[in-house]
Amino acid sequence: MIRKADFHYDGGRDGVLLVHGLTGTPNEMLLLGKGLHRAGFTVSGMQLAGHCGDQEDLLATGWRDWYASVEAAALALRAEVDRVHVAGLSMGALLSLLLAARNPRWISSVGALGTTFRYDGWNMPAISRLSFMLPLLKSLGIARQRVFMEESPFGLRDEQIRQFVASAMLGGDSVAAGLPGNPWHSLAELHLLSRQVRRSLPQVHAPCLVAHAVQDDVADIRNAHLVAAGVSGPVEMLLLEDSYHMITIDRERRVLIERLARFFSAIAESNDPAAVPLSLLAG
Repeated sequence: MIRKADFHYDGGRDGVLLVHGLTGTPNEMLLLGKGLHRAGFTVSGMQLAGHCGDQEDLLATGWRDWYASVEAAALALRAEVDRVHVAGLSMGALLSLLLAARNPRWISSVGALGTTFRYDGWNMPAISRLSFMLPLLKSLGIARQRVFMEESPFGLRDEQIRQFVASAMLGGDSVAAGLPGNPWHSLAELHLLSRQVRRSLPQVHAPCLVAHAVQDDVADIRNAHLVAAGVSGPVEMLLLEDSYHMITIDRERRVLIERLARFFSAIAESNDPAAVPLSLLAG
């Protein structure tokens, strides 16, 4: 059964929508949300369709459902604030970029965090080898119950946080830490979403902060460079040296919070967000 896990903090007239990743939970965006709220933003941490339940709940949904839930949350936030910024982690970054591509008039800026077009990090050899086959298997109705189980380090370099997350995940608490594995059919949907986003990148004119761990165990840094090379708006890169994939909760989370808050603030202070000079974004 799906449980409600989203969060909302009222703040200033600039709003930030936070989008978690595949099999994840709004909790992975909570520390970032609190930090952005302290910086003066209204923050909404949304819950993707099919998430925070069991595997069958997730398998009942696909990428179009996940995107529709993001767009609905963005529209709700838009009614409360003057400007909407969006930031997503992993698959949430893909959904955030697609939101900006499809709504260029009212998405002011994007935080693409640990963007995952492919699971091609150093701890993902099995998924990387099979990913291109997954849409075909799904279309044939094959391997619906197959799952790639999460393995240590679970996207976390910080051992203490890793231990807590692993305990909650493997203990079945999908609200606290998400599901312990990635269903093959859900990964097939991610593959289809990735294709859609790659085609849409030139339609992203909003300024983007692209943040990625140099040693990301889940998604190689080439995913970040793909975003930077593909979008049409100005880009600021933030490369993190002491984190793995879950940069919103790992060792350099405070660096990420500070840089993202500064980035969004620079956009908010500009009368023409699309014309913000890179020198201002870089601070």
